[in-house]
Amino acid sequence: MIDSQILNTELVEQPVERERKLDAYGRAYATGKRKNAIARVWIKPGRGDISINGKTQEEYFGRAVLRMMISHPLAIAAREGQYDIFCTVKGGGLSGQAGAIRHGVSKALDCFEPDLHKILKQAGFLTRDSRVVERKKYGHRKARRRFQFSKR
Repeated sequence: MIDSQILNTELVEQPVERERKLDAYGRAYATGKRKNAIARVWIKPGRGDISINGKTQEEYFGRAVLRMMISHPLAIAAREGQYDIFCTVKGGGLSGQAGAIRHGVSKALDCFEPDLHKILKQAGFLTRDSRVVERKKYGHRKARRRFQFSKR
C-alpha cells in the first residue's frame, strides 16, 4: 500500500523551470521556418524597432497584413514596443518570409522570457507550419491538374 502511494506521488508532473538563453550581447536568437523561407531572428530590449535584411518593416513588407503577422507574437504576449527585432530572411516569397519571421520571433521571445512559453504555445506560434508545395507528377500538368482528356 505504501509503495503505490510513493509511486503515485512521483508520477505527478513537476513544473519545468525553463532558463533564459542569451548570447554575449544580451540578445535571444532563434531560427524560424515557413515554406521555403528561413529567418534568423535576434531580439533584445529596446524601443520596438524591427529591421529585416537591413530595412525597416515598412520598406520590406508593403502589405500591412504581413507587418501585422510579424508583430502578432508580441501582441499576444503584451510586449509591443519593448523589444528591438533584427532579422535576416532568405528564400520563398513574401508571405513565407513573414511566416518564418513570426516563427523566429516567437521562438526568440520564448528564449528571452521562458514564462511566455505557455501563451505562445497555445496560440500556435512555436509550432512550425509544415505545409509545403506539393510536387508535380509526371503525366500531369501540375501537381493534381491533368491534361485535358479527348475521347475522339
